[in-house]
Amino acid sequence: MHSVMVNGAAIPAIGLGTWTLKGEACSELVAHALSLGYRHLDTAAVYDNEGAVGEGLRFSGVPRDNVFITTKVWSTDIAPGDLERSAEASLQRLGLDTVDLLLIHWPNPAIPLAGSIKALNAVRNSGMARHIGVSNFPTGMLAEAVRLSDAPLVANQVEYHPFLDQTKVHAACRAAGMAMVAYCPLGRGGALFEEAAVGDAAKRHSKSPAQIVLRWQVQQEGVVAIPRTECKERLAENIDLFDLELSEEEMAAISRLGSRNYRICDLDYSPKWDTLG
Repeated sequence: MHSVMVNGAAIPAIGLGTWTLKGEACSELVAHALSLGYRHLDTAAVYDNEGAVGEGLRFSGVPRDNVFITTKVWSTDIAPGDLERSAEASLQRLGLDTVDLLLIHWPNPAIPLAGSIKALNAVRNSGMARHIGVSNFPTGMLAEAVRLSDAPLVANQVEYHPFLDQTKVHAACRAAGMAMVAYCPLGRGGALFEEAAVGDAAKRHSKSPAQIVLRWQVQQEGVVAIPRTECKERLAENIDLFDLELSEEEMAAISRLGSRNYRICDLDYSPKWDTLG
């Protein structure tokens, strides 16, 4: 599995997103993913599945240190004290001593960022997280978080797929030596898979449209993708993309789809996103 090297962390380029996966089905899917060669699992306190993810890891028999595990602190719990308690509770549910990456899940304008970043550093210093980062941070907030942090931030996890231009966030991540981790990397499929830029490349390379889109993600410098699926068959497909390379023309054609600026996760508590242009 190819890894992205960022600020001291080696993050496997494809991970398993676990949002909406619950209970035994989640544990089984995690164990199956690990048996197929996945070495990156993504969860969060708010997903209510950290226990199931930890169980899947143990059931798989894959050594703990061979797997990169990310979890996240929900936006209401990012004040000093609350953040550390959330991290500790996540570790208890996962059944682990440490996670590889702890992220602030969403920014919260009601809680000063300085305190949150200080608490995030405290979690890293205590050994509860090997690395720290943020999620859903637009470029202005990201610059502030980087400035406030004593330890290097290693990732900003954001929505990213060909229908959403994230050039500004990607450039900011690169400038800070960070990974941009793409959630919803397949943009929910459907219309995206029917685009000529995707379909034509799939035919040329004898791959599925999903494999082409994920390859487009990980072929960009510093980009990691965490596709979520409930389908065991899809798991194998989603990591079978390191034997092809898209041409510059194919990459550019898919990137041009971003002009739609289609965002799936635009919520009441979302920050003010970066605009195009």
